[in-house]
Amino acid sequence: MAEQVTKSVLFVCLGNICRSPIAEAVFRKLVTDQNVSDKWRIDSAATSTYEIGNPPDHRGQACMKKHGVPMNHVARQVPHWNLKVTREDFVTFDYILCMDESNLRDLNRKSNQVKNCKAKIELLGSYDPQKQLIIEDPYYGNDSDFETVYQQCLRCCRAFLEKVH
Repeated sequence: MAEQVTKSVLFVCLGNICRSPIAEAVFRKLVTDQNVSDKWRIDSAATSTYEIGNPPDHRGQACMKKHGVPMNHVARQVPHWNLKVTREDFVTFDYILCMDESNLRDLNRKSNQVKNCKAKIELLGSYDPQKQLIIEDPYYGNDSDFETVYQQCLRCCRAFLEKVH
């Protein structure tokens, strides 16, 4: 019997309390529903230190609960750039999917400091069948903005899983 190959994805946004934990939870549910969770390593992180250690935004948690998507998460930063573990994110994840151009610029700049970076760094929205490239930060918005993020993440994560599975 052939050895089982594990794929890995890291979802990233600014604070890791709104968009990336929603994307992580949505993707985790999709792979669980398709009985392929044992083939995936899934996580999420921030590009900033603003929210480290905080739970996901309560509006995002309510949105996930409404859709029956489990969310167990505490915010973490893509670790401090001088630490070895940071380099590990760029060399151990197959995909790093972020939410907007600012995240993408930060990640690309930081990946250039990492020798042997293997991660494919992309916008999660690049997988959106509705071509909405940017997943806007709902932090200063309302419940409907979190619903929009959920719907975008659902479309994008489905398409991503279909493409790489």
